[in-house]
Amino acid sequence: MLASTLLALPAYAETVTVEPQTVTEWKPVYGRVEAKETVPARARIGGTVIELTVSEGDLVEAGQEIARVHDDKISFQIAALDAQIAALQAQLDTAEAELKRGEALLERGVTTAQRLDQLRTSVDVTRGQISATEAQRAVVEQQAAEGQVLAPAAGRILTVPVTKGAVILPGEPIATVGGGGFFLRLAVPERHAGTLTEGAELRVTTDAGEARGRIAKLYPQIEGGRVIADVDMEGLDTAYVGLRLLVTLPVGSRAALLVPAGAVETRSGIDFVALEGGAERAVVVGEHIQSAEGDLIEILTGLEAGDKVVAP
Repeated sequence: MLASTLLALPAYAETVTVEPQTVTEWKPVYGRVEAKETVPARARIGGTVIELTVSEGDLVEAGQEIARVHDDKISFQIAALDAQIAALQAQLDTAEAELKRGEALLERGVTTAQRLDQLRTSVDVTRGQISATEAQRAVVEQQAAEGQVLAPAAGRILTVPVTKGAVILPGEPIATVGGGGFFLRLAVPERHAGTLTEGAELRVTTDAGEARGRIAKLYPQIEGGRVIADVDMEGLDTAYVGLRLLVTLPVGSRAALLVPAGAVETRSGIDFVALEGGAERAVVVGEHIQSAEGDLIEILTGLEAGDKVVAP
């Protein structure tokens, strides 16, 4: 007897007054995974690539050697300068010996002070020539050291347009390094430019599910009828630079009539909503909207502001 009484009791329900609510409009666009800094690692001298230690996808540190360029002419120049230094050193030895003899002859009064000054000048000139040649040799040695190609920044190697044994010119890129972190770059139609703000949150669809991001930077120049924006997000997959991800961003707002999802009942393919007093009304529903109040459904037609809906 008690069990039948409990079954006859109505389920707990509440009445919700339908009022227009502000709903954010979202627009799906595709963003590309990009590196914040794309820096080419360039060769400072021309020559032949004799070492190439990286390939696409490798991680490098700033200042790490990634290649080495060798120019045979530099070795010949260093050898020629070494020969010049040796010849000048021999001239210096001879000039210093003549200076000593001249000093001894001047003490005995055999030679003149003018002749001795000429010998001293010859020694000083030869020493200056040796110093200049050694400085020139240091310059050539520095050119040889500049054959070492270093990574300009820490990051991932994106492209390696040369191969070992290739002949390159000064300033030619050996590799391209993407560093400074990664972000999503969006190209949004310019009609939405006025609705975008830096710091606005958006949704990003990844293989792991939906993630949150925010607009970190809006570029003032419109290219091809589109506004360029950079999006920061945590946990961004950086295995593939250029990977496209679906991004849903807020582009405006509108007023909508929302009811709890449980208030809508579907029978024979038609959606019904129960009103206060026991009446039912057929409605056309729109999208589901998640809010702090729970799962809501937009009612496109069938209800008016002020209607009282019974929700379980």
